[in-house]
Amino acid sequence: MLFNLRILLNNAAFRNGHNFIVRNFRCGQSLQNKEQLKGRDLLTLKNFTGEEIKYILWLSADLKFRIKEKGEYLPLLQGKSLGMIFEKRSTRTRLSTETGFALLGGHPCFLTTQDIHLGVNESLMDTARVLSSMTDAVLARVYKQSDLDILAKEASIPIINGLSDLYHPIQILADYLTLQEHYGSLKGLTLSWIGDGNNILHSIMMSAAKFGMHIQAATPKGYEPDPNITKLAEQYAKENGTKLSLTNDPLEAAHGGNVLITDTWISMGQEEEKKKRLQAFQGYQITMKTAKVAASDWTFLHCLPRKPEEVDDEVFYSPQSLVFPEAENRKWTIMAVMVSLLTDYSPQLQKPKF
Repeated sequence: MLFNLRILLNNAAFRNGHNFIVRNFRCGQSLQNKEQLKGRDLLTLKNFTGEEIKYILWLSADLKFRIKEKGEYLPLLQGKSLGMIFEKRSTRTRLSTETGFALLGGHPCFLTTQDIHLGVNESLMDTARVLSSMTDAVLARVYKQSDLDILAKEASIPIINGLSDLYHPIQILADYLTLQEHYGSLKGLTLSWIGDGNNILHSIMMSAAKFGMHIQAATPKGYEPDPNITKLAEQYAKENGTKLSLTNDPLEAAHGGNVLITDTWISMGQEEEKKKRLQAFQGYQITMKTAKVAASDWTFLHCLPRKPEEVDDEVFYSPQSLVFPEAENRKWTIMAVMVSLLTDYSPQLQKPKF
């Protein structure tokens, strides 16, 4: 069935998620070469090329347009099931994954620490093999990246990192889709990170250079990103001709930045460090003073939940804040991850400019 759609563009493609270029496409056929992701694990964006990450974002935009804008029903995951292991609670990760997988016709099964204790009552090896026999994929939100690595090694189905101590790849996919929609292209953007050297920053460092984006990151002394990840990020920057700057000065990191980004200063499992961390992060709150040294087209991202000491209300609720589209895009990007790892579906939209 041949469709002929004409979508009028505003100043930037994908702005507000509505403006897509669609020309004479045939259902079930890709307009560009399809990246082969079926059967893969998604443990870290380090393991994916720039083209593979772009493909997931392209698929995210495609699903968002076809389902949200056109109102199509796409049961691409009908008959498939997903095991969801959550050692850490979450609003956005659980809702986006459960509703997204179900919207595509699949059955998600949510498991908390009351249902499953990784490596406690049963070895990780045995758990991986049991889950492989009953589900088509597993999304695990865990404390230790090493647990994910073992699950992936022993399982015969895709394992997806829903968050670990080292990485949070599915959050970064949502961030990039949001920026793509807003700016029309990712290449050349400067990402200004102001906060903890945590899993979010690590995931940015493992992927931004592959899009031609620059990183300026400020962290307090003693809270810098992992040295091994930094070393690899420096290599990516060199290979892609981008800049990677690490500092302890928030204003230096914000200077000329297109995107101001922060995250919680106190992650789950770090509650006992609260007093120490609040003291160490003094001066790291993002305010309009921070924004004044950023680029004129600056925007703000935060993966949520947000605390006022991390960013004040003036910035958080400003027109430049993209936090709520960012949160919604968690759904479209995780849906794209599942579709790309579990099916042969190809995007129908023309591939966007990155």
